[in-house]
Amino acid sequence: MAESTLITGQLTALPGYRVRESLKAKHVSLRMTVQGGLEVIVPKGFDQSRIPEILHTKQSWIAKTTDRLEEQRQQLSLEASHELPDRLQLRAIDQRWQVEYQPTQSNRVTLTEKDKSRLILRGCTQNEDACKSLLQQWLSHKAYQRLVPWLWLVSQELNLPFNKASVRGQKTLWASCSQQKNISLNYKLLFLPTHLVRYVLIHELCHTIHLNHSSQFWGLVFEKESDYKALDRELRKSSHYVPSWLEPSILDKNEDQI
Repeated sequence: MAESTLITGQLTALPGYRVRESLKAKHVSLRMTVQGGLEVIVPKGFDQSRIPEILHTKQSWIAKTTDRLEEQRQQLSLEASHELPDRLQLRAIDQRWQVEYQPTQSNRVTLTEKDKSRLILRGCTQNEDACKSLLQQWLSHKAYQRLVPWLWLVSQELNLPFNKASVRGQKTLWASCSQQKNISLNYKLLFLPTHLVRYVLIHELCHTIHLNHSSQFWGLVFEKESDYKALDRELRKSSHYVPSWLEPSILDKNEDQI
């Protein structure tokens, strides 16, 4: 990725922040997340001595966003659970799975599908990290089975070809597209409603033409999905669909462009 090393900074009466240079950026923008704090994204070569003045003009937005994120942080703290799930609701593909744990004397854990609605983990099930890893592998495989063919269908429908697709477990992105037109999908998309997943697919396919967020890019998105603004707003507030044991909060974004 063509981005520089993060640079830290501090402002009086403002939260700590970091600066990230991006070749894709056309303007200065601010981003705040529950876990990542305040990030200032600037175009390559931007005069960073101007940042304090810019942030002071954005104090109202920063204060309001900080308050909103603190409420989210407190709510997540109340809801957070280290316990493993007893069910998985995969809204994107309309599937619900019950998860059962069967402890044995084995020092390994295995995962088995039963009746197309039950997942059984057997073995050293008190090892939560091992169980979580198996469930994540299963989700990744399920996403590759169902989301990648869906991406191909939408690609053909919109006449926006791509090179190849993969599935990952990104922490801060629902999906991404490379300069080689390779699209990577986050397996956590399985937990989102169908209409939001379709929007993510359209969004990434449009990046095969415009690898940025320019007016031309958004014009193409509008051409393919006229209701994209409402969908984009909903997507930015959709991390609550992802179960807490998969760390959903970092997918939410609060942004302001200068």
